Amino acid sequence: MKNQIRPALSMFAMFTLITGLAYPLLVTGISQLAFPHQANGSLIMRDGKPLGSELIGQNFSDPQYFWGRPSATASVPYNAAASSGSNLGPLNPALKEAVEGRIKALRDADPANTAPIPVDLVTASASGLDPHISPAAAQWQLARVARVRGLSEAEVDKLIDAHTEKRQWGFLGESRVNVLALNMALDQVTHSEAQR
Repeated sequence: MKNQIRPALSMFAMFTLITGLAYPLLVTGISQLAFPHQANGSLIMRDGKPLGSELIGQNFSDPQYFWGRPSATASVPYNAAASSGSNLGPLNPALKEAVEGRIKALRDADPANTAPIPVDLVTASASGLDPHISPAAAQWQLARVARVRGLSEAEVDKLIDAHTEKRQWGFLGESRVNVLALNMALDQVTHSEAQR
């Protein structure tokens, strides 16, 4: 029996060192050297303080901001510790009720806008954390944001264009707009206008 326990303990100790210490340190070191921004959470900073991550949406409900995709995470919206979708099927009355409520909120925030609402403004993503909206969803909100902030629609449209990320490598995914980055740029423009 001792002949079996000693090699088993030796292998356990060796694999613990390799997979529990050496490998994580190697991967962490390589990622910090090669991709420091991504390895540290893809944080968006202002004045040395983190405002959020490029990878996790935030709850914007003030009419002066662009609104992101709805979040279906538990307890609070965009709760990264509870990433999940609503898992409601298309025939589920709860999904229909949620979508109708979101449509009403969007129409109430901008009654003059009678254009069809892009689907990503009324349905949650699979993770509930999507930080992006489609360029169409940003364009749908353009008039409201420009009016509330006292900016011209052309100024806000330029910001949308500047913050539209194209398809990855030209063929993967769809064009998208990071809501937090766009709203931060809006704050900077409004702050600059106020200082003039």
